[in-house]
Amino acid sequence: MRMSREATAGSKARIVAAAAKLLRERGIEGASVADVMHEAGMTHGGFYKHFESKEALAEAAMRSVFRDTAGRFDAREAEAGWPAAVQAYVDDYLSQRHIENPGLGCPVAAIGADAGRRPETLSPAFAEGAEALIERLTRAAPGGGAEARAQAIRRLTMLVGAVVVARAVGPGALREEIRAAAEGG
Repeated sequence: MRMSREATAGSKARIVAAAAKLLRERGIEGASVADVMHEAGMTHGGFYKHFESKEALAEAAMRSVFRDTAGRFDAREAEAGWPAAVQAYVDDYLSQRHIENPGLGCPVAAIGADAGRRPETLSPAFAEGAEALIERLTRAAPGGGAEARAQAIRRLTMLVGAVVVARAVGPGALREEIRAAAEGG
């Protein structure tokens, strides 16, 4: 029995959501297609009805995560303005929840290094996603122009670096010191 277009789209969305979480938690090599399909509540055999490869799934998952992040940023901006949207983004980024749960957070901090090892498949999705975040942070930077963009890039890369290092050092005083220093930057 064939699935309806709506059911097929729903299945694909479940697979992408499961992949987005598992890839950020385990890295690209650590999350198998079978793991993703199990997380999505589906059998491994159905994967190739939706994607031609694991790389295609990873790209779709990363695009989805960046789209969701930009959407949350935009919703906050519409509700409270750019300064509040940026502050909420920074607060969320440096939160214990984000640091302790990479599967729910930023793909750059979670698997950016993996993406760099797969430039032909993941770099375009990461570049597009990073550009969307930089563009939003640039709009909130004072003055505009090239300096505002440079400031936005510095802010984003500082946040990513702070989370990567905070995760690497593990719980404790140093992690808290890293978070505090990044909050002040």
